[in-house]
Amino acid sequence: MSTPTAIESVAAALLAACRDQRPADATPLAETLTHAEDAYAVQARVAAALEGADAPFPRHWKSGGPSRSAVLTHAPLPAAGVWPSPAVAAGFHFNLRLIEAEIALRLGEAVTPAMAERLRPDTAGALVAAMAVSIEVVDSRWQQGPAAPALLKLADLQSHGALVLGDWMAYQPRDWAAQTCEVQIGAQAPAHFTGTHSLGDPAWLLPLWLRHATRHGHTVPAGTVVTTGTWCGMLKAQAGDRVHARFAGVGEAQVQL
Repeated sequence: MSTPTAIESVAAALLAACRDQRPADATPLAETLTHAEDAYAVQARVAAALEGADAPFPRHWKSGGPSRSAVLTHAPLPAAGVWPSPAVAAGFHFNLRLIEAEIALRLGEAVTPAMAERLRPDTAGALVAAMAVSIEVVDSRWQQGPAAPALLKLADLQSHGALVLGDWMAYQPRDWAAQTCEVQIGAQAPAHFTGTHSLGDPAWLLPLWLRHATRHGHTVPAGTVVTTGTWCGMLKAQAGDRVHARFAGVGEAQVQL
């Protein structure tokens, strides 16, 4: 675990980047954090500074990873950057605008630490009440953007910018390997994807995310939402673009950048 001073230095850089709307240089901090828990400690310090130490338990999260064998990462999302579709992002500052089309899941019941410990990937879907198409606008408070060190990106909410949520529908298991996704960004040609979720099933990550979210003794409230990782990689967008993501049989989401 890094020292409190090291964690505070990274948190201070991120807070300054948010305040000044100017990304910080990650280079002098590249070796500051040594473990994922250091990055999560930075997340908590930044949230406390921006939202107050008594802020309620986060109701929106992101979770995911490149494969089932990789270490998944998680981040609570600031409520100010979570919007219903169709959304307009005018006036919201971004340093980058990279687009991920995702499936978000909403819990139908509260989950205690004990419940989270017992969960298995094949049973966790029973906790989900609804699903929706989501668009994550990926951003960075580091000058290096996606090339910043992994732990500094994790400290920066895993490069989160904003989240747009489509209409909710009742959750049901699907043939995710056959699931199609279309993403239209501005005047670019639509991009098409089939079965490209890195974990095979968006609900597979629920036990790991919930164990993370409850690890300090918190109960995750019913209605909490987690978005579960990209189906399209990270697609480039720019100010003025309209982004439209569609998942056949699930729905759509839109945001005007």
